[in-house]
This record gives sequence, C-alpha cells and structure tokens, in this order.
Amino acid sequence: MFSRAVFRNARELRAVSYIPTSSPAFFAGSRACLHQAIAGAQFKATQPEIPPQEEAEVPEPFSHLPPGSIPEVFPTTIPVARSAVPPTFTSPLELTPAITTLLPDLATQPSHYITAHLHARPYLLTAGDTLRLPFRMPNVQAGDVLRLNRASNIGSRDFTLKGAPYLDERLFECRVRVLGVEAEPIRIKEKTKRRQRHVRRVKSKHKFTILKVVDVKVKQVDELLAEGAKIVE
Repeated sequence: MFSRAVFRNARELRAVSYIPTSSPAFFAGSRACLHQAIAGAQFKATQPEIPPQEEAEVPEPFSHLPPGSIPEVFPTTIPVARSAVPPTFTSPLELTPAITTLLPDLATQPSHYITAHLHARPYLLTAGDTLRLPFRMPNVQAGDVLRLNRASNIGSRDFTLKGAPYLDERLFECRVRVLGVEAEPIRIKEKTKRRQRHVRRVKSKHKFTILKVVDVKVKQVDELLAEGAKIVE
C-alpha cells in the first residue's frame, strides 16, 4: 500500500515538472513577452532610403530657337465628312421605245411605291414610311441619309416598272434617313438537358435600326439622256 502511494506521487511530480516546448501556453507566454518588449522599445528616426527628388524643369516652348526667329506651326488636321462615292458603270443605260413612252406617265403620277431589297429581303415602301429593320445596320449613325439602289419594281397607281430581277439604279432614287436604334425588351429562355437538374437561363436583347423613307422618285427621260443614257431601237 505504501509503495503504491509513493510511486503514484513520484509519477505526478515528474509530470508536473515536465513542460513540453510545443505547449500552447508556452507560445502564448512568449508572444506576450515579445509584444511587451516591442511596445517598450524606443525607435529612432532614420534617414529615408530614397532622397527627395527635385522637380524637373519643363523647357519653355520654342526655347531652342534663336531669338527673333518665327516658329513654324502646322495646322491641326480636322476630319472632313466625305460625300458618297458615285457608282461607276461600264456601259451606258439603254432605253427601249416602250420605256421612253411610258416612263413620263409613271414619273408624273404621284405616290410612288417601290419594292426595295436589303440583304435579299423585299420591303414595300412609300415616301413617309418608317421601316424597322430586323437587324442593326453597322457603320451608320442617327441622321445619316442612305440611298437604296436595289429594287425589283417601282410603280404608281396605274403603271409599274418591273426588273429582271432588279431595276437599273439609274432609273430611280430612293433615299432613307436613319432615325436611330431601338432595343426590344429583354427575353429570358430556360434551357435544360435530360436527366439533369441544372437549368440554364439565356438572356437576349436584340437591337434594330429604324429608317424613315424620305423620297421615292422616278427620273424623267430628259434626266437620263443628260446622264448619258441611249435610246435603242
């Protein structure tokens, strides 16, 4: 009995006297001492590593020229709006007797209509109509005036001039003005795959160019002859 109690006391005493260096209490005490030592230390002001740089002297304009000389100043180039490039044709326009006979009647009647084609899509237009294209036309801005030079037919109430498949652009003029760009409301489409729980939502918001038809005109025979047209038999 006595030997067991002595042995147990000796083992407890040895456990208390041994403190491992990796104990959290040891590190906590070391950090506290280190913090107190740093707080009580006195720091002295040191010279900065990079000396202050002096402000660079900006040379005065034209200081390199001799006194009394006149500097040469070049004007600033301002971009100038370029006009439309007229089309070039390899052969003059040929007018048949039927065209020379009926074209004045078509030109004198008001309210002309035209079937213009943009990207292989026909659009029936008259002067004053507003056209909303199903796409956004690139490289145009609001206020630009465009000429539609591809049409399958042009006519009035009593006469119609048809092309095969298109009319010669020297017979008519169809001008439109770009009003701006419109955007549709945002659309959200859900896409899923079979045997999967993930649902993907695709958002789309397309933009469209708005055009307004300014003028639809059929040229007279005198204008065509002045531009170099020829009458063939």
